[in-house]
Amino acid sequence: MNTSFTPTQAARLDSYKRAAIIGGGVIGISWAAVFLARGIDVVINDPRPDIEDLVRAGLDEITPTLAELGLPTEHLTDGLTFEADLASAVVDVDIVQENGPERLELKQRIWQTIEQAAPAHALLASSTSGIPATAMAEAMRRPERLIVGHPFNPPHLVPLVEIVPGEKTSAATVEQARAFYAALGKKPQVLRKEIPGFVANRLQSALFREAVHLVARGVVTEQELDDIVTASIGMRWAVAGPFRTFHLGGGPGGLPHFIEHLGRAMEASMWPALGNPTFDDTTSALLVKQAREAFGEGTVNALATVRDRSQIALMRALDATPDSGDTRRA
Repeated sequence: MNTSFTPTQAARLDSYKRAAIIGGGVIGISWAAVFLARGIDVVINDPRPDIEDLVRAGLDEITPTLAELGLPTEHLTDGLTFEADLASAVVDVDIVQENGPERLELKQRIWQTIEQAAPAHALLASSTSGIPATAMAEAMRRPERLIVGHPFNPPHLVPLVEIVPGEKTSAATVEQARAFYAALGKKPQVLRKEIPGFVANRLQSALFREAVHLVARGVVTEQELDDIVTASIGMRWAVAGPFRTFHLGGGPGGLPHFIEHLGRAMEASMWPALGNPTFDDTTSALLVKQAREAFGEGTVNALATVRDRSQIALMRALDATPDSGDTRRA
């Protein structure tokens, strides 16, 4: 897990001196940690009166993880400021990373204000988990400037950033966003089309839907299902994604052989049998009960700390694996 800068990465960040984080919630705090650790001053815009205390407490919690990642943490918050007025917050920045509530009308107003006040060179990116840039940019004079830079939570730890252009987003903005996130040390992936939920969350949602179905049907408990995933496809997909996995599953004939001899049977027998559960009262009560039984001994923060340490160990192991770059992009 290489968190040090190459000369090219450092050069690409030279033009990013100051960032505006719009929304100081979990995602905004995590982005702020990344930017600050990379030497970018951060101004946070959030209307809550206690936002400074919330952000500083959140950064304190994140700091040990940054240190484990090999990022500098001394004097981390020296470049951190707060500005309650949105227009004033973006007036002298090089990037705006918006993390506001997932409400289209609100995001349209936010971006209309940002466009009027931010410098013409600033990269304008939204962390939205599902609203298309096309829709958010409807009230902008220059919609070609706006792009989705959707992180997989938490941004300070997980490498993926989904870059999703809108219908009018320029090629120059796409490349600017890709280069910026790569220079931060992230793994940016440009999506070729806008689609609700983007890609990572859609995949996560599909697997979770079947997981809920299996637990609700009494096939397994939540803990048993988690153990199955982490001892099988979780391990496999960490080093080879679904397509590479099934390509290898086809033997010497690769994916064509898999589709012909195993895939069609999967389509005929398994796909129609996949569940379509709902969070009705009975299912919700069952899930909550089992979650308490499986995870109730520790706080969420304690469980997250264990998860993050394990995630870092996995990332380090993948970095040490020969040809790991090709494998992880599968």
